[in-house]
Amino acid sequence: MSNYTDIKNKVLQIIEKYAFDKELVRNALDESRIIADLKINSARIVDVIMDIEDTYQIEIDDASIEKMIRVKDAVDIILGKLNTLK
Repeated sequence: MSNYTDIKNKVLQIIEKYAFDKELVRNALDESRIIADLKINSARIVDVIMDIEDTYQIEIDDASIEKMIRVKDAVDIILGKLNTLK
């Protein structure tokens, strides 16, 4: 089972693939906002979500996507989905 730090690092790796400014992602904090601070546009968010779903074999519903504002939110949502699979 993955822990918070492992998931955060993987999420940031995924986000970095789609970032125009890789340095913003490399310096991201838990509180960094994915769209506003890391400059990931809405079209690329779809790719990020799909990669997360493929990586963790989970489905992220629309309500969860709307709550995925900060890096921490993404990690918490993934952890929650993984815990329901147990």
